[in-house]
Amino acid sequence: MNAPCPPLRILIVDDEAPARRRLRDVLADCADQLRTEVVGEADNGLDALERAQQHPVDAVLLDIRMPGMDGLECAAHLNRMTSPPAIIFSTAYDAYACQAFDLNAVDYLVKPVRADRLVRALSRAHRLQAAALDQLREAHPKARTHLSLNEKGRIVLIPVADILYLKAELKYVTVRTAAREFLIEESLTNLEAEFGDAFLRIHRNCLVARLRVREIGKLAGDEDGHFLRLDGLDERLVVSRRQYSVLREMLRSA
Repeated sequence: MNAPCPPLRILIVDDEAPARRRLRDVLADCADQLRTEVVGEADNGLDALERAQQHPVDAVLLDIRMPGMDGLECAAHLNRMTSPPAIIFSTAYDAYACQAFDLNAVDYLVKPVRADRLVRALSRAHRLQAAALDQLREAHPKARTHLSLNEKGRIVLIPVADILYLKAELKYVTVRTAAREFLIEESLTNLEAEFGDAFLRIHRNCLVARLRVREIGKLAGDEDGHFLRLDGLDERLVVSRRQYSVLREMLRSA
């Protein structure tokens, strides 16, 4: 006789307590159709990431609209885990706005969640494809609050507010904070498009935090060479001739 399948381990993420209780109740109502175990709850994206790394999770019921880190950003970070959980979004969006989910074969639940729809979603839950997630973020654009990478089996979050510069090097981008450097596999062009209001291009391969510019100057012995320094960092960054006048005007008007 075959042993029964273990219950599906569920993490519920929603910033509203009534919505989390509703999902728990609906899961309980579905017990005869699908065995599940709620292994945790979170009311924000950061807490969800921490909980997902502390205890094994098979699927995350993830609200999209949350303050700070929204569900789409949280899903992108969860996807970097060594064994990412399946993601099922819950949303109050109307049918038109949900077309992006349908087109990318990403499962979602429209609030209030119905039992039959939840069972169907969990029964076919699967890991999100990175390309599909990128397209969802294009359909619902919002700049991330954090960058992330998988480091020694754990997700490391880098607050965008702490980043001093982003420098492209081969297929990687070096992310520099006051504390240390990180290497991420992202495009500098895409990062500039996403965070253009917060960063300035000083060279074809480097973006710097706009509010951290402390000093610009001329390189000794180089008629056209210029450098820049940032608050919290002694390193001198090379500024291209083209960008120098832009930076000088910015500092004059600050």
